[in-house]
Formats: sequence, C-alpha cells, structure tokens
Amino acid sequence: MKPEHDASVPLLSGTVGGTAFSVYGGGEPLVLIHGVGMGQAIWAPQVAEFARDYKVIVYDMLGHGGSEVPPDDVALGDYAAQLAGLLDHLDIASANVVGHSMGALVALEFALTYPARTLRVAALNAVFMRTPEQRAAVLERAEALQHTGVAATVDSTLARWFGEPVPAELKASANLVKRFLTEVNPQGYARTYRLFASSDAVHADGLPRLAMPALFMTGEFDPNSSPEMSRAMAALAPQGRLDIVAGARHMMNVTAPDDINQCLRDFLATPVTAGAQQSQRSEPA
Repeated sequence: MKPEHDASVPLLSGTVGGTAFSVYGGGEPLVLIHGVGMGQAIWAPQVAEFARDYKVIVYDMLGHGGSEVPPDDVALGDYAAQLAGLLDHLDIASANVVGHSMGALVALEFALTYPARTLRVAALNAVFMRTPEQRAAVLERAEALQHTGVAATVDSTLARWFGEPVPAELKASANLVKRFLTEVNPQGYARTYRLFASSDAVHADGLPRLAMPALFMTGEFDPNSSPEMSRAMAALAPQGRLDIVAGARHMMNVTAPDDINQCLRDFLATPVTAGAQQSQRSEPA
C-alpha cells in the first residue's frame, strides 16, 4: 500500500552528526548520493518519482550544502562512513544505494565496505580507469580549484556537462546546476574534487567482490564518465548490469529524468538474496 503522506513533503529533515538530510515517502529504503558541487536537492526528479513507493533518503555529502566540511586529508572511506552513520541514526539496517559521479564512487565504496547494508548499488556517470590524458586534465582542474576558486571554473564545468554552447533545451537544467556550483562551500568542493580526481582506480580490485546487484549507467555523450568506463565496471561486477542512456551527457538525472527513473525502477525490481532482505529492519509506517 502506498503511503498516505504527501510524498513531495519530507517526513523528516535535519542535521545529525554534521550531515544534512531529508527523508521522503515510505517503503524499502533508497539512498540517493549527489555528485561533487551539487546537493541533495539535485535529486528532485527522482524523489518525486520514487517517494511514492520507497523511503527515499537524500543528504548533502561532506563539504556540501548543510553538511560539515571534511578535513584536508579526507578519504573516500569517510564519505562511506558518513552514510553509514546517517543510516544508523535513521535505524535503517540496509538500503538500495544510488550515486551520481562522485556519489557513484561513494556508493561503490559503501557497498564494498558495508555489503550487508547494501541491497543493490547503482553507479550513475561513474569514473573508472581514466586515460593518462583524462587523468592529467582532471588533476589540473583540481589544482585550479585550490588556487583560483570555484567561480573561475563554473563555465568550463557547464561546458563539459552540458555542451558548448549549452543546447536550448538544456538551459534550465544548466542554470540549476550553475546555482549549485556558485553556492557550494569552496573549501568543501575543492577537497572533495581533489579526492574525486584521484579515485578513478580505487575500485578496480573491489568490483569483482561486489556481493549484490549492481547497475552501471551513464550517458551516451558523457566524455569523462564514458560508456567505456561503465561497460568495464559492469563486466567486472559479478551481478553487473549496464545501461547507456541515448543522447545523454553528465547531468542526466535532471536532463533525462524519465529515462533515468525508468532504468532505476527496472533495476530496483532485481531480486536480492533472502539474507539481504531479512537484514532490513522493520520500520513504522
């Protein structure tokens, strides 16, 4: 039975342990982790879709939105631990975990570190084993953030994510993303981006150990989170699945929400082991 509560209104929101979060809807838990420079509200199209029959948890990753700024030596495991702490606070033992871009790295790190807490994992527009040229370019961008700040990089970021010039049909989405980038904490963004720039190979040995259904999805025209990257990750994961969204680029959850929502809904219907299902604590309606 679908919840009677208005799914567009959070059931719960606040800040706990330095993490700003919101919970919508009811049902099997579904966590959505945003990418670098964004915030929990970037998932609005997915919240509207899935809060009708899932308990959707969105939050600001470390260094973003209302969450605390991480230390200079922050590690990927700290971002996974942030989610684990939030789920502890919400009394959720296991969840479906979906991440976009940097959030995809966090989702995979969480799934590998806390496999019993991960029903299914989905990595959207994830990076994996960059070419030397790609790695040099992203490290150069990370260095620029340290010295010139966010404002100097916004236009080039939008060009990578949406195209140059931005197509007319994508301008509203690009303006939304630009607002996130201009409002992000500059120190938190720079520290997170530096980690993002150096973490494309961290899961090369771990992907074959993924113990749950895993979806790797990216846009046909995303040059830096390319179809080749997602294809390679899906091939390594024992229960890997690949979806390439035709015509999409990097910010496809806002530019092609219907396609992304349908792909995710199909994936969330994938059976999980009985043990994983039983590990999920019952929650009040």
